Amino acid sequence: MKRSGEAQITPEPTTIELRRELEQPLLKTETTRWWLWLLVLIILGFGAYWLFQKARSQSTATAPAVTKPTNQSVPVVAASARQGDLPVYLTGLGSVTPLNTVTVRSRVDGQLMNVQFKEGQFVRKGDLLAEIDARPYQAQLQQAQGQLARDQALLQQARLDLKRYQLLWSQNSIAKQTVDQQGALVSQYEGAVKLDQGQIDAAAVNVTYCQISAPISGRVGLRLIDPGNIVHAADTTGILVITQLQPITVIFTLPEDNLPSVYPKLRAGQPLLVDAYDRADRHKIASGSLLTIDNQIDPTTGTVRLKAQFPNDDNALFPNQFVNARLLVETKRSVILVPNAALQRTLQQTFVYVVKPDRTVTVRQVTTGATEGGETAIGSGLSAGEVVVVKGVDKLREGSVVTVQQNDSNAPQENG
Repeated sequence: MKRSGEAQITPEPTTIELRRELEQPLLKTETTRWWLWLLVLIILGFGAYWLFQKARSQSTATAPAVTKPTNQSVPVVAASARQGDLPVYLTGLGSVTPLNTVTVRSRVDGQLMNVQFKEGQFVRKGDLLAEIDARPYQAQLQQAQGQLARDQALLQQARLDLKRYQLLWSQNSIAKQTVDQQGALVSQYEGAVKLDQGQIDAAAVNVTYCQISAPISGRVGLRLIDPGNIVHAADTTGILVITQLQPITVIFTLPEDNLPSVYPKLRAGQPLLVDAYDRADRHKIASGSLLTIDNQIDPTTGTVRLKAQFPNDDNALFPNQFVNARLLVETKRSVILVPNAALQRTLQQTFVYVVKPDRTVTVRQVTTGATEGGETAIGSGLSAGEVVVVKGVDKLREGSVVTVQQNDSNAPQENG
């Protein structure tokens, strides 16, 4: 009981009550934020679902062909197998080598007076090329001729005296010794005459050597010495170089494993044709024939050298030119030929895709032979006239429907 007259005292709030009063507005604020975030997430989810459904419907409408791959026709390029002849070549890298190359040098010492050729000119055997001062050798020739005339006169006189001495000795007018001495003198003069004749011949040859002629027919190279210079017989450089270009040869190499297919035919006298192609092996330069085979195999490379000869009438082959030599060893007659691109290979087999009349393809296993010029000979598995796929095989399977584009004029045209 409160006493009258006493003031009423209000109790002070506790710490827990104060904390509750402060946390109540904070809880209300956090609850409001959570509902706002939940609402935003729901809206975003509905928007994403709507966009996904729209994109799916558009992709389904624009790609009907993909959903039905079994009805799709694959475009391919095809060619028909044909029956024909296939040449078999052996190819080796070679270089053009002249049959003859001559460095023209002076055979006497003297001054080069005149040059009768032009650089790059074609000359024939015996044509005058250069002249050397011949006056010293002409003087030597005259001296030898004069010495010969003097010794011939002495020889004639000695022979006459010998006849007289022989007559006197037969009459017992002189001693035998005198006759013998005169005979020895005759022999001495005869030897002197022969010596003089040899000196004349040597001097005449030297005079001839002053006129330098072409030893072979061929093309003249660059001039190695100019007129006015002194040349010597011991010079190694020479005056010019002549190279024979017609005919010309090509020396090339082949693996030793190819020798059994070449040597028996060459030994039997069978002509073997050789074609020379450029370095890129694209353009044929000239045609010739196999001349010979080297007598030994190079043990370091396992190859053998062969020489082929070419007429080279158009001068298409040039000395030291690198070429690809293709030796024709045989020609396979009446074989089935297909383009190389039609052949598909695995580790176990070689096959082709054959186009059937109903425009579907089937896999056909084949055996192959020689390959040449982009075509391969088929041993078995294919007949002439059958159409094989050349391009577009990466998308094909057994039974695939194809749209054929012919690769040659011999293949049958597509129906429908």
